Amino acid sequence: MDGRAAAGPSGRAGPARARPLEPPTRAPGRGAGRRLRPRVARHFRRVPGWPDDVAESEEAAAEAQGAGEARERAVTAAAPRSQRLGPGPARLSAPRGCESAAAAAAEAESVGRRRAGGSAEDEAAAGRSRRGGGRRAVAAAAAAPGPGGRARAHGETRPRPARPPRPASPARCPGRPGAAWRPGGAPRPPEGAFRLGLAEPKPQELGAGRRHFRALPGRDSAPREPGPPSPARSYRAPHPWVWGPPGPGEDVYQDKEEVVLWMNTVGPYHNRQETYKYFSLPFCVGSKKSISHYHETLGEALQGVELEFSGLDIKFKDDVMPATYCEIDLDKEKRDAFVYAIKNHYWYQMYIDDLPIWGIVGEADENGEDYYLWTYKKLEIGFNGNRIVDVNLTSEGKVKLVPNTKIQMSYSVKWKKSDVKFEDRFDKYLDPSFFQHRIHWFSIFNSFMMVIFLVGLVSMILMRTLRKDYARYSKEEEMDDMDRDLGDEYGWKQVHGDVFRPSSHPLIFSSLIGSGCQIFAVSLIVIIVAMIEDLYTERGSMLSTAIFVYAATSPVNGYFGGSLYARQGGRRWIKQMFIGAFLIPAMVCGTAFFINFIAIYYHASRAIPFGTMVAVCCICFFVILPLNLVGTILGRNLSGQPNFPCRVNAVPRPIPEKKWFMEPAVIVCLGGILPFGSIFIEMYFIFTSFWAYKIYYVYGFMMLVLVILCIVTVCVTIVCTYFLLNAEDYRWQWTSFLSAASTAIYVYMYSFYYYFFKTKMYGLFQTSFYFGYMAVFSTALGIMCGAIGYMGTSAFVRKIYTNVKID
Repeated sequence: MDGRAAAGPSGRAGPARARPLEPPTRAPGRGAGRRLRPRVARHFRRVPGWPDDVAESEEAAAEAQGAGEARERAVTAAAPRSQRLGPGPARLSAPRGCESAAAAAAEAESVGRRRAGGSAEDEAAAGRSRRGGGRRAVAAAAAAPGPGGRARAHGETRPRPARPPRPASPARCPGRPGAAWRPGGAPRPPEGAFRLGLAEPKPQELGAGRRHFRALPGRDSAPREPGPPSPARSYRAPHPWVWGPPGPGEDVYQDKEEVVLWMNTVGPYHNRQETYKYFSLPFCVGSKKSISHYHETLGEALQGVELEFSGLDIKFKDDVMPATYCEIDLDKEKRDAFVYAIKNHYWYQMYIDDLPIWGIVGEADENGEDYYLWTYKKLEIGFNGNRIVDVNLTSEGKVKLVPNTKIQMSYSVKWKKSDVKFEDRFDKYLDPSFFQHRIHWFSIFNSFMMVIFLVGLVSMILMRTLRKDYARYSKEEEMDDMDRDLGDEYGWKQVHGDVFRPSSHPLIFSSLIGSGCQIFAVSLIVIIVAMIEDLYTERGSMLSTAIFVYAATSPVNGYFGGSLYARQGGRRWIKQMFIGAFLIPAMVCGTAFFINFIAIYYHASRAIPFGTMVAVCCICFFVILPLNLVGTILGRNLSGQPNFPCRVNAVPRPIPEKKWFMEPAVIVCLGGILPFGSIFIEMYFIFTSFWAYKIYYVYGFMMLVLVILCIVTVCVTIVCTYFLLNAEDYRWQWTSFLSAASTAIYVYMYSFYYYFFKTKMYGLFQTSFYFGYMAVFSTALGIMCGAIGYMGTSAFVRKIYTNVKID
């Protein structure tokens, strides 16, 4: 109904009418595509065609059945659909909380008979058939403002009942998508919100003619329709902090319900991170009242999401013919802004029901003299039942930019039925042909073969060599003192009194080891979560999850760093705790703070708000630091005692001369080649998903690569440490850490190659953003690899010196 009260048989409306509630002026929560409706509107709806003149029906029924049953029927009529059962004996056994279209039709037919002069017996029978739902609605009627009312227009609500009905089981009410009840009437959060990665429009689409900007799966691939449903992605969490399958009432629309089109950002095509607010260009806004939006998650704020209401009037399953929604008064300043955007291939991003869509601002002619603006947005929205599953945009209406003219902006909406399941609506944004290419599989197979070969080689060499060493040392033990003095003693046994000597700068070393162990724990947990949940469907969910997991795993940092510092005889454990807790956050926040100045100068959306900075600082001081303190105390008390298998000499042993390739500096430089070789193919896919327009979703590959990296790193550091100790150099702690951490140097060098040969980035902001955060990524990867290498080498050293007899 269109918001007018239903008229009675005489053509006039009933005397009792409830005053309609105003629609909300603020988005109730969930980012892009959130429906504008009060919190209780989902659960309390009026049936189309239900009589507004409740008072008349109450009087007519009272004459036939009595005041008690008339009151019950009136309450039943005013009750929500979710509380009514269908008429007739066949519906008396229906589960509580279920609704039925047949029940609503029968109720409407009963009202028609009553208004047309139906018998009192028929009305009494209909009232008795609804008695099961009417009893539950009596308590709700006590809190209602009155029996009067009218058919629900868009944005109107019914009062919340004092006693909500029993929850409806989705399994018992399969035909009703929104039957589940949330305590307090609060709707469930929407299930999917696209957060990570963007599909990319092809560069050749910047030419002449009509432009179709669909959700393209890849950079060099053609648009492809969504694939078949994937059983692996059958459930998604609505938030990174709320796990579990989606509820039955999420992202469900009613007919004629408003659908919000959010405008996100606009920016150069080749600089993905250089984005600005959509209305920073002189676009005009629609006539509808503006709606505010706030950053709901920390990751959304850090990634520069700036959602603004488009002002377009879009309603569910309601086609809109081509219509003008605003005009642009194009003066010289606005024309220059549009020309600059078109020269730099600016394109914009929008959201409908959390589904991203993209469009290009305009294009230039072949000579580059005239510039044209796309003024007509043709939206095609696919729906499956009461949910939106597909959105496509076609930009048309090419208008030449001429100063001192008016440009009309228009749009149209076409709704079409789709067979795509709601759980699989993000599959069209993925690019299996890129991430599951045979090169990707071949790189994984090649890395596995290298791991098998390397582990076998290291095991064979060390076992044979260590067996000979043990045999030689056993033979020396049987000699007398004269023969032992004349013998040629050499090898790793000679440094048994210094091999467990504390490393130089133990405070920094233990802080690095603790931070590396924490980064490894964060990487492992985040990858496992990403394999279980599709985090790419939520804006900023990957970043929010990583921040949450990093804060939660702070005890790991304190435990390993504090215990190692205690075993090395450290006394200033509080200072070590502070350095270990703030080492990684200070590095990341320092880089972000520097880049933030450039973003503020550019007025980019990537500029981090002050409130977000305060939130990050609060996380560091009030979450990370206390948890790190707990881990430090546990580590010092549980494993802080130096239980070395060999006694440490009071005087350090002099280190003899050795060949140049056995120097620690050479070992450190060569130690990172093999670990980098095992991951550099995966680095290309990760860089492409972050710096280009791909969505990384093959986290199974990433897990395999992480396992391979750990095995290769441990094997390489063990071999390097064995050669170093065999040369009677006991400075193995820093050597094992740095030889594994040198992988970061090769990764950062590879980032230079990727920047110059695989991208077309330009400008100070994008260049500083790229190399700044690539330095942070490489450093974190190096600290993680160094910690893994040291932990493996430490176990190896302890093992070999435990099995040899020391005088």
